[in-house]
Amino acid sequence: MLLQQIATSIAAVGEAEHEELAPIWAEPWVFGAVIFSILLVLMFITWSYSNLGNRHSAVEEHADPHRQHPNKHDHTQGH
Repeated sequence: MLLQQIATSIAAVGEAEHEELAPIWAEPWVFGAVIFSILLVLMFITWSYSNLGNRHSAVEEHADPHRQHPNKHDHTQGH
């Protein structure tokens, strides 16, 4: 039964006429240019935040033994 349904659907696909593609409202290169420009703007926004780590000097983190999930990088300073 299943094989008959599969064969029928394959035959229906083979007999179907070629479907027309949906019309697009611009040339294909316009879509590429728009996507490229959006990604370029996002890249410059990301790049503008690249110097945030250099605003202040690094400060040692206080090892708080009462933290629920203490990091393992304090080398047992809080114990």
